[in-house]
Amino acid sequence: MYKIKTLNKIAVCGTRELPTDKFIVSDTEENPDGILLRSYAMEEKDLTANLQVIARAGAGVNNIPVARCTEKGIVVLNTPGANANAVKEMVIAGLLLSSRKIVDGINWAQGLAGQDGVPALVEKGKSAFAGPEISGKKLGVLGLGAIGILVANVGRRLGMSVTGYDPFITVENAWGLSGGVHRAVSEDAMMADCDYLTVHIPVTKDTKHKFNAEFFAKCKKGIRILNFSRAELFDNSALKAAIVNGTVASYVTDFPTEDLLGVEGVIPIPHLGASTPESEDNCASMSAQEIRDYLLYGNIKNSVNFPDCEMPPSGRRRICVLHKNLAKIIGRVTGTISERGVNIDSMKSGSRGECACTIIDVDDGDITGIEDALMAIENVIKVRVIY
Repeated sequence: MYKIKTLNKIAVCGTRELPTDKFIVSDTEENPDGILLRSYAMEEKDLTANLQVIARAGAGVNNIPVARCTEKGIVVLNTPGANANAVKEMVIAGLLLSSRKIVDGINWAQGLAGQDGVPALVEKGKSAFAGPEISGKKLGVLGLGAIGILVANVGRRLGMSVTGYDPFITVENAWGLSGGVHRAVSEDAMMADCDYLTVHIPVTKDTKHKFNAEFFAKCKKGIRILNFSRAELFDNSALKAAIVNGTVASYVTDFPTEDLLGVEGVIPIPHLGASTPESEDNCASMSAQEIRDYLLYGNIKNSVNFPDCEMPPSGRRRICVLHKNLAKIIGRVTGTISERGVNIDSMKSGSRGECACTIIDVDDGDITGIEDALMAIENVIKVRVIY
C-alpha cells in the first residue's frame, strides 16, 4: 500500500483517482510515499525517507523545494492547463476592468447611498469613469503556454489585434493558436506597440523583477498591464513610478502585495484566477492521476524537475532509474541488469537538462539486490523496482 499525505484539502474527485486497495490517503501520514498539495508552503519542510513524489494541484511550484527534491530523487509534478480556462476568464475580466474604470465607478456609486436623486447624480457623475473599448486595440501576450494561448485566441474573437511572444513555445501550443495571432520577432518590439499586456510566464531567478524601470521604458505610453502569473515578476517601486509618470495607465494583479494597496491605477484581485469549482476539480483529478501513475508504473508526466517518461504497463517487473543526464549511464544500468542473466524486454528513456529517467521492463530472472547494484553506479540518483 502506498501512503499519500494531503497538505491541503483535495477535492474528492481527485482522491477517488487513488484506489483504496493500493493507496491510503490522509492528512496525518508521517512518512508518506507521496504528497498531494495545493498552496501549502513546503520550503522548510523535511523531506522524509520514503517520499518518492510530490504532486501540486495547480501550475506554480514555488511553494515546493524543487532543488532539494531533485537531489533526493523526488519527482515534482504539476497540472499545467487544468485551471487554464478559469484563469483565462479572469484575464478577460481584467482587460475590461483595466479599461473601463469599472471598479472606480462601482465604488463611487456605492458612496451615493443615502443621497436624494441618485439617478440624476449618476448621470451627472458618470463621465469621470469613461474608458476606451478594447475592440481594435493591440494586445500583447507574453508567454504562450496553456493560459496564454487561450487568452490570445479570445482576444482575437473580441476584435483585438493580438501579438504573442514566447521563445519556448511548444509545437502543441503553437498548433492551438488562432491563425490571426501575430508572432512578435522580439519582446521589445511587442512592448513598443501594444496597448495592453498580459503576462503568463513563471517566476525564476532570471524572471524575478523582470518588469522593472528598464522594461517600462520600452513600453508604449498608457499601457495597461495584467499580471495573473506571480507578484515577484514585478519591481513594485518601478511599477508605481511608471504609473505616476503615465507609462502604465492601469495595473491589474491577481497577487496583491501590501505596498500596492490603495495605489491609484492598481486593481488588486485576491488571487481568484483559479478559484472555480471546475478548476479545483480538474487540478485535483489531474494531480492524483499523475501521482498514481508514477507510484504504480513509474510513469512521469508533467514533472518540473525530471523528464516526461512514460511506457505502458506490460505486466512484467519494472525497474525505474532516475539519474544524471550523462554519457554511458544507461549502458551501465542495462549492463548491470544483463550481468544477472535477466533479459530486458522493453525500455524507455528521456532527459531534461541535467536529469534523466530510464524505465526498463524485464523478463523472469533473479533481480535480488538489483536496487543496491544500480545505486552503486555513479550519478544514479534513485532506483525503484515495481513488481
